Amino acid sequence: MKQLIDKLYETNNLSPEEYKELIDSRNPEISEYLFEKARAVRIKNYGHDVYIRGLIEFTSYCKNDCYYCGIRKNNREAERYRLTKEQILECCAIGYELGFRTFVLQGGEDWYFTDDRIIDIIRSIKSNYPDCAVTLSIGEKSYESCKAFFDAGADRYLLRHETANAEHYGKLHPKALSPDNRKQCLYNLKDIGYQVGCGFMVGSPFQTTECLVEDLMFIQQLNPHMVGIGPFIPHHQTPFADKKAGTLELTLFLLGIIRLMLPDVLLPATTALGTIHPKGRELGILAGANVVMPNLSPKSVRKKYMLYDNKICTGDEAAECLSCMKKRLESISYHIVVSRGDHKSVH
Repeated sequence: MKQLIDKLYETNNLSPEEYKELIDSRNPEISEYLFEKARAVRIKNYGHDVYIRGLIEFTSYCKNDCYYCGIRKNNREAERYRLTKEQILECCAIGYELGFRTFVLQGGEDWYFTDDRIIDIIRSIKSNYPDCAVTLSIGEKSYESCKAFFDAGADRYLLRHETANAEHYGKLHPKALSPDNRKQCLYNLKDIGYQVGCGFMVGSPFQTTECLVEDLMFIQQLNPHMVGIGPFIPHHQTPFADKKAGTLELTLFLLGIIRLMLPDVLLPATTALGTIHPKGRELGILAGANVVMPNLSPKSVRKKYMLYDNKICTGDEAAECLSCMKKRLESISYHIVVSRGDHKSVH
């Protein structure tokens, strides 16, 4: 297996059969070898810097009914909220003071936030903080809408593809949602000029190694600037309430693979990783990740944006969250930098 890791390290590329063999044959020794290589590549590209993104979860309304998600339309128990533009700008003001230079606007696919409203919010943030990047994570939108957001000043767009396998996609989503449309959205975003992020859940129900290999091949083909992966964690008010969560071990292994596939990719150690293991995010950084996304949402709404059960940091102030994150990263010899944290290709 070490030969396969060496090959991936040298060529950034394996065949589907080789990816499958690598994933299925992993063990603690192989994993550690992979992480050493991933760290070397990450340090070569980004040093020991870790970029912070300020996450602003601005609406928990969603028109979709994805079977894994706690804020799905048909979850009658979900607590719904929308932040006002003023509240969003207040989150940015607090974040800016703390050193955040990227704000991630994340929410369900909410009809209330029309293109005009989103454009107004983007322009206001860019006008107040011209040295900051704005990232959108607001689901599938038309080419025209995405272009209008980009023209208003949005820099990046995160849209997890969730799974590249069409049959698997159909088991996680209602028929109204199409994997082809989702993938097309990602290509549209690249075409428009965004720094683009895709990603998938690790260990989602019905996922096989073949599904994971398809995900890796899709990522290789798309060549995104960012990849967000995290373990599937069930939510008690969804059809997948009784399904098993994804594992820390496999998530870390895939982070290592993605770092070797795309040496200069921006790779978050996600909140979901920190939720399934007390040191999950530190372990993510040690597996090749280089981004963390502390929460800037108002404390009053954090428990309402519950995509999965037991999410961490729902009660912390942004400053507490950041200070804790700094200490955690310093304990493993990495450090947070005040920077937009753009992909290397942007400079």
